Amino acid sequence: MYISVAGRKSLCKAVNLSATGVFIETSNLGLRKGQHVELAFAINLGAVTKLHRRTAVVAHVSQGGTGLLMEAYNAARSG
Repeated sequence: MYISVAGRKSLCKAVNLSATGVFIETSNLGLRKGQHVELAFAINLGAVTKLHRRTAVVAHVSQGGTGLLMEAYNAARSG
């Protein structure tokens, strides 16, 4: 999974991906809670691989990684 923050892209490992969010292993990206990021990732569906681009907000940052909430889910819950 690629994460883009202020034009800087980093490759990270997604540990837990769902329709609503993702937990990624990160180190020293300087992310903070509430910060908006851009994500790019591929999901293999057998014969087809789908590329996805999502906007997400940092939900929490821990020593092991970062939890991100997908923006589309966040907007749907708010409205």
